[in-house]
This record gives sequence, C-alpha cells and structure tokens, in this order.
Amino acid sequence: MSKTFSVFKNPLYTKLFLANFTSQMGSVISIAAFMFYLLDRFGDNPAYASAAELMYSLPVLAVFFLVGVMADRMDRRKIAENCDWLCFGLTLGLIGALKIGVMPLIFLMLFLISGVQKFFAPAQSGIIQGVLSKEDYTAAAGLNQMVSSIFMLVGNGLGIYLYWKIGIYGAITANAVSFAVSALLIRSCRIPDQVRMPNGNHSIKDLDFKLVVNDFKLGMKYILNDKLLLSLLSGFCIFGIVNGGFSVMPIFIMKYKLAPNHYEEYSVILGIVFGSGVLLGSLIASAVASKIKLINGLIGGLFFSGFFVVLSSFAVNPFWFFTALFGTSLALPFCNIAIGGWMPAIVDPKMMGRVQGWITPLMMLAQSLMLAIISFTFPSVLSIEGLYWIVGGALILVSFIYYYLLPKYTDEVHWKAAEEKAV
Repeated sequence: MSKTFSVFKNPLYTKLFLANFTSQMGSVISIAAFMFYLLDRFGDNPAYASAAELMYSLPVLAVFFLVGVMADRMDRRKIAENCDWLCFGLTLGLIGALKIGVMPLIFLMLFLISGVQKFFAPAQSGIIQGVLSKEDYTAAAGLNQMVSSIFMLVGNGLGIYLYWKIGIYGAITANAVSFAVSALLIRSCRIPDQVRMPNGNHSIKDLDFKLVVNDFKLGMKYILNDKLLLSLLSGFCIFGIVNGGFSVMPIFIMKYKLAPNHYEEYSVILGIVFGSGVLLGSLIASAVASKIKLINGLIGGLFFSGFFVVLSSFAVNPFWFFTALFGTSLALPFCNIAIGGWMPAIVDPKMMGRVQGWITPLMMLAQSLMLAIISFTFPSVLSIEGLYWIVGGALILVSFIYYYLLPKYTDEVHWKAAEEKAV
C-alpha cells in the first residue's frame, strides 16, 4: 500500500492529482444537488432527471473526433487549464439559466459544460502518462479508484446536504469555484515540452479538417492493429450501458420502490454504502495487484459485480438492497484498477489522446442510448427490476467476452509490460 502513495513524491503528479480531485468533487456535488432539485420540482416526471443525465453524456458525440486529436497535437497543459476556465464561466451561466427558469436553456448549459469537460480527460491522461514511470501506472490507477470511492462515499451526501442548506445555487457555485481552483493548480505545473506536446508544437490553425480526419483514422488503425487493445475496447460499449443505468437506477429504486417517502435520506446512506465498498475494494485490489494477473482481476471483478447487480433487483427492503450493492461495489475496483494500470502500459504516449478519443465516444454513445431508453420506457415499459437485469447482465456479458478474447490476443510482450508494471 505504501507503494501506491509513493507516487506523491512526484510534485507534478501531486498537483495534477489535486486538480483532478478538486474539479471532480465539485462536479459530483453539483450533479447530485441538481438531480434532487429536479426530483423535488418535477417528482411526477422522472424523464427530467434522465434527460439531465443525458446532457452530461450526449455531448461527446459532438466532439469525439476532436478531443483525441487536440490532446495529441496541441499543448496538453493549456487544454486542461482552459477546459477548467471555460467550465467555470459556463457554470456561472447555468446559475443564470436556473434563475430564469427556462428548461431548454438549462439543458443547453449542461450540454456545453459536459462538452468542454470531454477535452480534459485525454489531455490529462497524456500528461500523467508522461510524468510517471511505467512502474507507477497501477499505483496511479489505484489512487484514481480510491478517489472515485471517496466521491461515491461523500459526494452524493454532500451534494444533498448543500442542496438542503444553501440551495441549488450554492451547490452549483461550489462547482464553479472547484473549476477555478483546478485551473490554477494546472497553471502552476511546469511540465516538460515533450510531455505537453509529444508530436511537436501546433496551433489551432494547424488543425484543419484534413488533419483531424487523418489523425482520427490513424487512431482507429492503431487500435485495430493491436488485438489486445482492440479486445479491451470491445467491452467499453457495454460499460457505457452500465454507467448510464447506474447514474439514475439507485435513486429510482429508492424513490419508486423501496422508500418512496424517504428516498433522499436513503440516498445518502446509499452513497456511503457504495463508496465504502469501492474504497475497501480499492485497498484490497491495490494490495493484491502484484500477486494476481490483471486479466483475472478484470474478469472476476466484472462477473461478480454483475451478479450482485442482478441480485440487488430482488431486494424487498433497503437493507437487502444495500447488502447486494456493497457486494457490487467491492468487486468493481478490480476491473477499474486493471484497466487503468494496463492501458498506459500498452499505448504509445504519442497516441494516447487518439486512443482516448475512441474510448470516450464508444462509452458515451452507449450511455446516451441507455439514458434515452430509460427516459422513454421507465416506468411505462421497463420496470425498475428490468433496469437492474439489463445492467447486471451487461457486466456478466463483458466478463465472458474478455474471458474469450483477452487470452487469445495477449502476447508475451504485452503480458511482460503489464506484469512488470504491477510488481
């Protein structure tokens, strides 16, 4: 475990970690508060809550062909910093839209904020890959998973608490401040030019249509020529379905089945249970990462998390639902740490942005489709149990896909790189 935290000896990584933590925490608080604002104001129409989640995922379909190319061709530090500043301004615009009370304008601001945020991850991933050694990739993936568990543990509850105490405007203002702090942290980083601009110095004028299309095709060819990478990406569409479902399902099952009169209070407990499970699972997965093969952790984590998701649909009271949910959250970190530690080890640093540029749209397309299906079919066609069966079944399906494909396309070079990184 001490090895996991040793990456903080790298001051550049520490600043980037804090910038990402600050920005994400603000967003988690804001999203949670906004979800309960919509459920409070439009409780008879759950489609608004699903539509709001859709505005967070749909924008990637408008910018997916640009995000990876820009991360590989332009200054990654400037991209990450400017994303934060733009989100800061747009979040203030969201407050204005809420004051006016026009729903289409509110959804437009959510769409724009999410669209800008999509440029952040590929740029930051490329920077982190460049400032860490291969031996530190799994440790960084473990830390990212722990941070995600902390968000799950306190983010939802903190968002609800702020919504109760200072209202929706206060919660969104906290998000705006978090973007500003993140931008200032990134600005303070002194990152080597070869990490910021691995393919040379380019300006926005250089990114003409032909270059963007060629680079996007190059990323596709790179993935298709690497069977292991292609095998990993084959499951990301189903991950999108899972993310889309989980963004609304836990709140829906509380409000519309298990605790309709106390869903807000139980949602706080839900976040604590799920976050605790992910945090414990992250600690266990990080501790055993050097003792088990990454592929075993990935496949086992997917299968057992899917099993517990299906099991949770049969819960008749919050206690049994939380018990099954804890099992799901305990298994998920094994998947995330395996993928998070594996990807940087097998992707050329000069291609990381373009590879990320393909991963995100695959996931977000599936996530958007899932949210759209939920918006139009729940509860008139799909029951809450049906949603859990779809998501749990998707996780189990991916485990079988990976069980079949990954060993088939894994060669000695890839295994050696992945295993040396995990030791």
